[in-house]
Amino acid sequence: MTTESSSLPVGFIGLGNMGAPMAKRLLEWPGGLTVCDVRPEANLPFTEAGARSAADPAALATKARVICVTVIDDAQVIDVVTGPAGILNTAAAGTVIAVHSTISDRTAENLAAVCADRAVEFVDAPVSGGATAATHGGLAVMVGGSDAAVERVRAPFGCFSDLIVHAGAVGAGTRMKLARNLLHFVAFTAATEAQRLAEAAGLNISELGEVVRHSDAVTGGPGAIMLRDTTAPIDPNDFWFPILGHVRNLGEKDLSLALELGDRLAVPLPLAQLALGRLAEGLGVGVTLLDKEAS
Repeated sequence: MTTESSSLPVGFIGLGNMGAPMAKRLLEWPGGLTVCDVRPEANLPFTEAGARSAADPAALATKARVICVTVIDDAQVIDVVTGPAGILNTAAAGTVIAVHSTISDRTAENLAAVCADRAVEFVDAPVSGGATAATHGGLAVMVGGSDAAVERVRAPFGCFSDLIVHAGAVGAGTRMKLARNLLHFVAFTAATEAQRLAEAAGLNISELGEVVRHSDAVTGGPGAIMLRDTTAPIDPNDFWFPILGHVRNLGEKDLSLALELGDRLAVPLPLAQLALGRLAEGLGVGVTLLDKEAS
């Protein structure tokens, strides 16, 4: 933490399920913390702990040079930044606005352009890890913005995160978050498919969940295969080919067995069928089992 960055006063707008634990990690911030939420009762624990409060984003911007925004959606972010009582009405040149809400990457780019006209920096900085990680300072933050802006927010972000990735220009942080959450929610959907199969087979799906959580804590789940820097096909002589080839072989075997069980139990498994057809190509290790059987 540099002396300059640690002395910057920080503001935090939006003290909901995610914003509150993030902002609490900033209560001891050397440059001071100012909070703002439309619910007065949300501000109270912070002011009792020594933070200042502001009536609206414009008032907060007079007291802060790094402003974190954690509200619900694009419309709220736009209002907080550009509305009648928005940040840009009073923000000093050089202020950095960091939006942690997951919004459209185009909204982020448009707001960055508006902010630039006022000599204000904008970064999109969505987070991953949930409220539990925020409470313990273990969030991952994916940041899109200029090098200078990202360097100014690293120190305050470090209070509530232990991984900060500069994904690229404004919008890149949001695009990385969307890719990350695509995996998250497709995996959730696959989990519901697995539960239906297990339930039809007469199994205790709570116990299945216990097994999944136990093994994923060891193997790392889907993230365990996300180690390459490209999705291009892998040369057979490459280090990764036998490793991911082994993953393909196991996956195709187990998916085929699950599909056969689903057929016997009359349980449709569309994601499993899709995965069987796309696993090998996705891993970059050659033809699928379906292609082999057709040849």
